[in-house]
Order: sequence, then C-alpha cells, then structure tokens
Amino acid sequence: MQHIINSAQTCLDCKKPKCQTGCPVSTPIAEMIRLFLSGNIKEAGKLVFDNNPLSIVCSLVCPHEKHCEGHCVLNKKSTPVNVGGIENYISTYYMNYREFEKPIQKGRNIAIIGSGPAGISLAMIMAIKGYNVTMYEGNNQIGGVLRYGIPDFRLDKTILDTIEDKLKKIGVKIRKNIMIGKNITLDDLQRDGFDAIFIGTGVWAPKKLGIKGESLGNVHFAIDYLKTPKAYDLGKKVVVIGAGNVAMDVARTAIRNGANDVSLMYRKGEEDMHAEKMEIDHAKIDGVKFNLHKLPLELTEKGIRYMTTDQEVNRESFEEADSILIAISQTARDLIVRNNTGLSLGENGLLQSDENGITARRGVFASGDVVTGARTVVEAVAFSKRVALSIEEFISKLPAKTVAS
Repeated sequence: MQHIINSAQTCLDCKKPKCQTGCPVSTPIAEMIRLFLSGNIKEAGKLVFDNNPLSIVCSLVCPHEKHCEGHCVLNKKSTPVNVGGIENYISTYYMNYREFEKPIQKGRNIAIIGSGPAGISLAMIMAIKGYNVTMYEGNNQIGGVLRYGIPDFRLDKTILDTIEDKLKKIGVKIRKNIMIGKNITLDDLQRDGFDAIFIGTGVWAPKKLGIKGESLGNVHFAIDYLKTPKAYDLGKKVVVIGAGNVAMDVARTAIRNGANDVSLMYRKGEEDMHAEKMEIDHAKIDGVKFNLHKLPLELTEKGIRYMTTDQEVNRESFEEADSILIAISQTARDLIVRNNTGLSLGENGLLQSDENGITARRGVFASGDVVTGARTVVEAVAFSKRVALSIEEFISKLPAKTVAS
C-alpha cells in the first residue's frame, strides 16, 4: 500500500486537472486523491463508483497512459501519478465495504441483452435508480469481453463474480445461457412488459483474412481462443496475425499456455500498429517476437506463405508454425438484427444507433462495442451513461401503468 500512498502524494491537486479531462468518463481524480489522503477512503470510493460503476475494472484494464496518466502534468518533468493503482485500491475497498441493497422500485421494466461492460454498467446504473432490470447472457457466466476476451493475467475474474453478487443484491435478475434474437425476440420482450430494451452484445464475429487455408485445423480465430485457451493444443511454435491489443493478449496467453516460440506477423511497421504502446511493450517483455512488413498470402498446415512489404522488390517466403491465430478485429453478430424488425447494421457490420444509443426501433437502445466496434472498457461505460439518460427520458414519456386488481 505504501507505494500507492507515495504516488498519491505526488499529485499536484491541479485546479483544472487535465487527468480528468483526459478520462472518457471524467473521473474526478484530484478530488478522489484528496479524499483518499485525508482518510476519507469511503467517500473517495463512493465518488468514483457513482461516476463509473466499473471503476474497479477500468482501474486495471484501462490504457492509463493514453487517458488519465497520459494527461498528467507531471509527465513533463517526471513520472505521472499512478492513477490506475490508486483508483483500484479505493474501488476494491469500496466494493467490499458498501452494503448493496435493492432500492424502492419505480414499476418500470428494462431488459438488457448482453452482460459485458456496456450491459453491466447500465444494469448497475438503472437498478440503483429503482428500475426492474433483467439481464440476458448467452454464456454461463456474466462479463462478456471482460470474462472471455481479457486474459486472467490482466484481469482477475473473481472481480466479475463480486460484481455479479452486487447486481443480484440490488435486484438485477440474470438469465444465463440464452441468446436473445431468434427463439426469444424483441417482440416477445415488449409483449412481456419490458418498457425499454438495451442491446450490448459486443463484437464476437471474427473478421477473416479472406485467403486460402483459413479452414484448416491448425488455424484459429483469436477471439475464440481467448474464451478457453486451455482447450487448445497450439504446439510450440505459434504465429499470431494482427497488430491490435487482442493480438498482444493472444500472443501473451499462448506463451503462458505452453508455446515457447510466439511471433506476431504484421504487414506494416511497429509505428503503424493499432495496439497501445504499453501492450506492445508488455508483449516484448514476455518474449513475443515481431515479424513486421510481412503480408500473409496463404495458410498451410506447416505455416504461412507471405510476401515482404518493406522492399522495392517484394519477395515471397515461408514462416513455419504449428498453429496460426488470426487477430484482425471482430464485428457484431447479426442474430438480433436478422430476426427482428426495425433494426439495421451499418456498412461496417455494426448495429446502428445515434450518439445517445437510440436505435431506429422504438424503445430499443444500444451501445458499447456492438455499435462502436472494439473499444476500451471505459469508453463502453461512457456510452452507457448516455444511454441511461436516453432510457429514462423515453420511459418518462410513457403512459402510466395500470395496477392489476
């Protein structure tokens, strides 16, 4: 704990904190640290939780060097305040301390499809306000990308179990192992009395390379591998195709599960990689090799035939591999759109809604990765906070419900 206190004490308590403006959810960092150092950790926890119900998660998985810590004025001369570490200590304390109880009900029902960052955030916000929330999850555990897309070494999954317990205590009903869209439709939900429906199903359909060999037995999609890495036998030499944060996670996970030669293949240079610099640095420290300026042409059972892209005369060559993992982004599944009227996908394959989460179908809202594509957890929370306001405004205009005799 001492290193957390020491870092907090370096905060300059700026009158106009740039760290807060650099945060997608405008976390009141300076005030949080003031309360923490003055012995008011419970107040600090409440402040942060009320602003971001997933602060305990964001404090661990956020790209802090891009947001809060990257905007800290101390960057100019020294080391920025360890905002993530401080926030995690406070948030963990608060989640264990606070007694979550079911509030007085407003008599309005909200259905939340998907239990990832967007869905959990909205469920927490709306349930605490007294709305009757039911959450639907296609898997047997909640968390979405937090559980099935972020490796254990980056996020302890027992945190999600704690969040589930808190959700239940505030009255959220969780229905698992059900895919809304086909057998149960949006029409069914509206028929059964849900005043508003939220879609936050994430992006789970992997994008393909579109080259020969993608159906072979030694080729896997990264997003599928991350769900259950121990179910795969990748062999010793693994090549990951891609350059985003998911590619880094997959490569580091493969190393931790028995592969001793893991490399990333990317058609451009490191300066063009989509992954955060910190994620790239961590991959390198873990021993991941970087094969840059190589464009895959064909996947085989022995490896990858590729073409170099950094020379005037491009040449073809071959990289051996026991297994190949494709990590070139994901898009949304179209199950809900295909089987329900009034919704549409954009040209990018994502569900269409406006900046406040309002879709073309009355009473249906959406946010998170299913709308924006793969983004950070904190960005999903920020979007869901706007959606919460949209849903409340929509419900406020509905006719009063009659009470059955």
